Amino acid sequence: MRLKRGKDVVRCAIVGYGPAFDMGMHHGNSINAVEGLKLVAACDTDPARVEAAKKQFPGIKGFTRLASLLRWGEFDLATIATPHNTHAPLALQCLQAGKHVILEKPMCLRAADVTSMIKAANKAGLMVTTYQNRRLDGDHLARLDLIKKGALGDIYRIEAFIGRYGHPGTWWRSDKKISGGILFDWGAHFIDQILTYIPGKVKTVQGFFQKCIWNDVTNEDEGQVIILFDSGATADFQITSIAHAGKPRWRILGEKGAIVDNLERAFKFHTFTSGVRTEGEVRYQRDCYDLYYQYIAQHLFDGKPLFVPPEFTRRVIGVMETAVKSGKSGKPEKVPYE
Repeated sequence: MRLKRGKDVVRCAIVGYGPAFDMGMHHGNSINAVEGLKLVAACDTDPARVEAAKKQFPGIKGFTRLASLLRWGEFDLATIATPHNTHAPLALQCLQAGKHVILEKPMCLRAADVTSMIKAANKAGLMVTTYQNRRLDGDHLARLDLIKKGALGDIYRIEAFIGRYGHPGTWWRSDKKISGGILFDWGAHFIDQILTYIPGKVKTVQGFFQKCIWNDVTNEDEGQVIILFDSGATADFQITSIAHAGKPRWRILGEKGAIVDNLERAFKFHTFTSGVRTEGEVRYQRDCYDLYYQYIAQHLFDGKPLFVPPEFTRRVIGVMETAVKSGKSGKPEKVPYE
């Protein structure tokens, strides 16, 4: 049964109110800023973080165990912002308890787990999706606008890069068993955007990894993913903590034009028309993260399509999972669910 605006309220709980990047507070503020959504509870295994949540959002309930939150049960939607390897099991518990679920990226570590969540959500008539807030980055929206308008023509190559030389930090995001490896943090954003720019079917993925300097953590020092699409287009994404020299964040080449973007509040657009080579500058709009929970409300109240469909996120997870598999096999591999 569809919810009614002005009458119904979607009661929200945050599972994982850890201090990293203040994401718990970010989600809480974003939830409460949208008509029809209300934060009512926070859950974290650290009692100090539960108390922090209750101080930041007076009147909410606090829990240190998901089981206790689910027994209380007076909420409709869970936003899960816990370490990566816990996402799938916690989401399935919430879905089985009749709750909608939003998962921080990456949605999980295996494409098969996305399928399990989709099946559980469909069976119960619930929503499951991912907090891909960087779909609302100003630079991404500007690039996507040019691509959708056909200014680049058919894209045949994408190169994307993020990294530096520096220790990655000794916390769970650097522990491969928990994080999934170097690809599963920023890679979740970059691969999502790459598959948006080139929406065609992926033919194969090849992964390359380096482990040569930071031996006190288990994540790889560098990862590279090369995606071959059925169209013949390729995408090359690199993420590194051992690069002494950088390169442009994005280089997107199409038959009619090209984008070179180093995140300097504008990017260069190159084209060749009527025998004249031209270069222009395209400035970004602001980031629009506040729209994410508005889109969630539009889906739940108005039946609009999900901003981040789980089937699309399954492709993202599949590419990263396959890159890891390829890194071990030393050859290109097929992606599941393509």
